[in-house]
Amino acid sequence: MSEQLTLYLHKLSPYSAKIELALVEANAPYRAYQVDLSNKPEWFASKVNPVGKVPAVTYGGPNVEPDDPSPLSAKIAESNIILEFLADLYPDSGLLPKDPVLRAKVRLFIDVTTKQVEAPLYDFIRGQESYDNILKGIEFLQGLLEEGRDFAVGDHYSIADACISPGLARLKIITETDIGKFPVGMGYKLGEELKGPKFAKFRKYAQGMLDRPSLKQTYDEEYTTTFFRTRFTERVQ
Repeated sequence: MSEQLTLYLHKLSPYSAKIELALVEANAPYRAYQVDLSNKPEWFASKVNPVGKVPAVTYGGPNVEPDDPSPLSAKIAESNIILEFLADLYPDSGLLPKDPVLRAKVRLFIDVTTKQVEAPLYDFIRGQESYDNILKGIEFLQGLLEEGRDFAVGDHYSIADACISPGLARLKIITETDIGKFPVGMGYKLGEELKGPKFAKFRKYAQGMLDRPSLKQTYDEEYTTTFFRTRFTERVQ
């Protein structure tokens, strides 16, 4: 019998989504527990993640209810660390290639995604900076993609793909709906920039990830879009 794995997540968290994607792609058994971030239970910080953030994972220990985690289970936090943990836990899943060069490429792709695409993307959505750095990050990331390949690295879905996919889903929302804290029209303008021939390779890769069954299974675009509309009501004209 395999060890029990519980994922503590929030439906709107792109960081939680990375982990759920990896689990689905690995065909791994897991339990999902939705954490109310606006009213976090006291036990979550004391027994799962002292920082109080999702995603977090408990692994092993006795078979207990998610809201009563055992001190004997391992507690793992931070999305990119959890991604590597899952790749190690399920080595036959292909989440991390066996070839050391390809493994290094996966880690580089994740680092670029996190620092040069995700960070400026979410800052832009919050109205904290222009979209210029998003384009720079995507251009750099596109340079890592190999022609004729469907995945970030090699010929198989990896944690690199799981890492970037939630961001791609949110990029699609803001460029198609112009919803965000940024000035009105800037989301559409970003979308027009990305439609140019300069980003053709990135667009092809991104569409492949958005069409992936694992994303469709774990991501509710309508729910996320509705949340964006509710949250970003005040706009700069």
